[in-house]
Formats: sequence, structure tokens, C-alpha cells
Amino acid sequence: MNSKENGFHTVSQKGKTKQPNIVLIMTDQLRWDCLGYAGHPDVKTPYLDTLAAKGVVFDHAYSACPSCIAARAALHTGMEQSHHGRVGYEDNIPWDYEHTMAGELTAAGYYTQCVGKMHVHPLRNYLGFNNVELHDGYLHAARYGSVPYRESQFVADDYFYWLKEELGVSADVTDTGIDCNSWVARPWTHEEKYHPTNWVTDRSLDFLRRRDPRKPFFLMASYLRPHPPLDAPQHYFDLYKDKDLRPPFVGTWENDSYLKRDGRIFDSKTGPIDPELARQAQIGYYACITHLDHQIGRLIMALIEHEVYDDTVILFTADHGEELCDHHMFRKSRPYEGSCHIPLIVSAGKNVPLDLCPNSVCHNVTELRDIMPTLIDIAGGQIPDSVDGKSLVPLMASPDDPSRFIRPWLHGEHSYGEFSNHWIVTETDKYIWHSETGEEQYFELSEDPHELTDRIAEPAVQKRISELRGYLIRSLKGRPEQFTDGTVLISGRPYPPTLL
Repeated sequence: MNSKENGFHTVSQKGKTKQPNIVLIMTDQLRWDCLGYAGHPDVKTPYLDTLAAKGVVFDHAYSACPSCIAARAALHTGMEQSHHGRVGYEDNIPWDYEHTMAGELTAAGYYTQCVGKMHVHPLRNYLGFNNVELHDGYLHAARYGSVPYRESQFVADDYFYWLKEELGVSADVTDTGIDCNSWVARPWTHEEKYHPTNWVTDRSLDFLRRRDPRKPFFLMASYLRPHPPLDAPQHYFDLYKDKDLRPPFVGTWENDSYLKRDGRIFDSKTGPIDPELARQAQIGYYACITHLDHQIGRLIMALIEHEVYDDTVILFTADHGEELCDHHMFRKSRPYEGSCHIPLIVSAGKNVPLDLCPNSVCHNVTELRDIMPTLIDIAGGQIPDSVDGKSLVPLMASPDDPSRFIRPWLHGEHSYGEFSNHWIVTETDKYIWHSETGEEQYFELSEDPHELTDRIAEPAVQKRISELRGYLIRSLKGRPEQFTDGTVLISGRPYPPTLL
């Protein structure tokens, strides 16, 4: 689909010759509700609140396969998960796609730069970017002693290489003593300027300094936090350590057997069984978010100082969320809102020829696959036929217009061993099928946004559940795992994380 097929006036149809600059601010593991503009009672995010006040908030944005690699495959290819082939987490699988977000924007005349996380294979696969300054965070698979020299993070990751140049050969993000998937939290041990969050902003600002002023640019500032390690500088821990924080959401349906079994393991999928350690995880997570927000503020101020802010579209999102001890769970890959519901904001400078209603909210169900066609549409390029996502440009002028509607429901999933799951989400409700056990769940999100009450057994909603189950059967029909015969769902099927 290209922009002309939308039936709406977009940037590429207005006869404007000047292409806007595009800044994609990507975060890692940031859940949808941990932001000031989203109404969180504790977390403070003044700069992201500013973007929301000046832009359109898509408040039903999801990550259909909510872990780092699969989510980024959707972002970079515009494909849904069964087409890009990553339905779970698996390292060291080559990324070979004909069409990518950066490649198409490069073809449209943009200078394309990524700073920060890519999480692709091989590590220095540029995916069509003109240049990448890489920091993937702590990747276990890229740090083992058996990893080839050129694929080792100590060589291929620009931040780690720089950190050792600055602080000595032994310097590492693990100096804090905490792991990249852990709920353990403590402040950063070095000067703040050495923190990975600051580094992404520093290198983004340097790109603005040395860019070619004659060309439009696409800058992807791809931050690592608030993905663990939960290690913001001390100042940000101090903002939250004495606050009475809202406790994690636990409803009427959870089973605490896994928490009792694994709750003292430092990187468990349950989070800690000790309530004080759960509180410390919240403090660390919120601290990372506000630190991130302030660094995004630096980037926004630099755009203003370079006199390009008014000519720039800013899109802000995350690859997936974080359960943060909700439902006795931690990390991601789950079908619940903390894991799969993500933030999405689009804001534009006053000189950008984009029909956008500021300080507005769009309730359409959107997904990471929609970002690539949206940015290509804004750039005036041609959206490849391989793209499954939809441009969000038609929704920005009149976010409440019911005729501007891109999908009634979304299929999400994740291969996750005994916790493997599939789900159908709409603007108002969610159906979940646990593919290992066959267990089903149903939540009325419009009344119960934090999934406290599972209504799967209630007679009054059986017709609706059957309808959503039918959408899932339709989505899974013909899949190699043989999850369905076209009439019923079949549990216990082998479910590898990669379909390539």
C-alpha cells in the first residue's frame, strides 16, 4: 500500500517539496502506563508529557510479540510476526529482509542514522541505515568466550568500546553487580555522563552537529532503559525512594505457586517474593524512566538550538513493556497489558506539512508494524507491498473520526515455553489462549484496564469470547505449528521461537 491508497491527504500528497526531518525515539521495556501524561500517580516525565501535549497519543498501541528481537523485527520491516518470522526470542538468527524502514527512508532521500540499540544479527548489520553507533545493552549471546572476535560486544558495540577507552579495560555496565534481566536495583556507580542513557543522547547530539544541512535526516535515538539493569544515577533514585508508591496490580485469578518457587531468584520471571525488593524494583524502574525523560529533553532542546525542531516529526514508542510484579510476574513476553501495551506519540513542528491535531488521543488499535509505513508516508516514499502495517497519518488529523479506522482487532503471541500464549485485543477487551495448556482468559479492558478480573467463565460474555476465539483461529489457520484445524484451537503443539 502507498500513501495514495489511503484515500486521505498526507504529507506526500500536498505538493510540498521539503521533506520533514524525522526523529524516532525508541525505548526498551517501557510499559504504556508509566508516564505522566498516561495518568500514572508516581512517575514523572515532563518532556514526554510535552510531546503528548503537542501531538497525538495513540493509547491502544501494542507490541504483538513483546520481546526485544521480535518487536524490533516488526518495527524495522513493517511485517506482522508470522511474516517476519520471529514469534519468540532467539539470538543469532540472521536478519535478511529485502525492505527495511531505514532502507526505504534512505531511498526516499534521507540521511539515516541510528544511535543505540539495534539487537540484530550480525551485530553490525545496518538494516539500511547510512550509519549506526551501536549499543545493544548487555547481550549474553554476544559476550560468551566462544563468540567470534568481530561479533563480541567488547569489539562490535560502540558504547562498550568507548567506555573502556574512557574508564579502563575492566570498566563495564556490570560494575553495579546487577544483571540485564534482573529485578535487583541500585544506582549507577560511575559519573552520570558515562551512563548508556546519556551516551545515546550525547551521540545523537553529535550527529546533529555534523549532519549534512542540505539533506533531510532520519535519526533513530534507540535507548536501552528502562530495560534492566535498573541502574539510574543516584539523583533519580532519590526522587522515588521515600514516596508511597502504588503497589503492583494483582487480581482475583493469579496463581502464586511460581512466585513461591522462584521469587528468590535474582532474574526470575515472577519478580521478588520479598515486598521490599519489589518496591526497590519499582523505584529503580521509575528512576530509569525519569532519567530517560530528562535525556530526551536534552535531545529536544538540541533540535531547537539547531533550528530544526520546527521542521521535524518526532515519534516516540517502546519495543514492549514490563510486568513489574503485576500478577506476580516480571519482564515481558506475556499477553498482559504490562508486557504488551506500549506508548506511542507522534508530534510535529509547526513547519511540517502534516495534518495533526495536537493534544489529542486516538483510540485505534495500533502496533509496531505501523511505524514503518507511517514514516515512509510522512517522507513521501512508496510503502513496499511486503508491509503489513498501516500508515497512521490518516488518523492524526481527526483521531476521533470513526471512519478513519485501521483494524478492529490485533493478534499477538509469544513462544515462551510453558507460558506460551496467543491473544486477540480490541479497543475494549482481550481474549487469551495459553497454547501449552489450552487455558483461556477474557478481560473487559474498558472496565478493567489492569486485568484484575478474568471473566472467561461468565455466561453473559460467552458469545463475545466465541467471536474473539474465532478471530484467533482465523489468524492461526495455515501456520506450520498446526495450532488449529480451522474449527478449534489445538494446544500442546511444538512452538519454536523462529519460523524462518
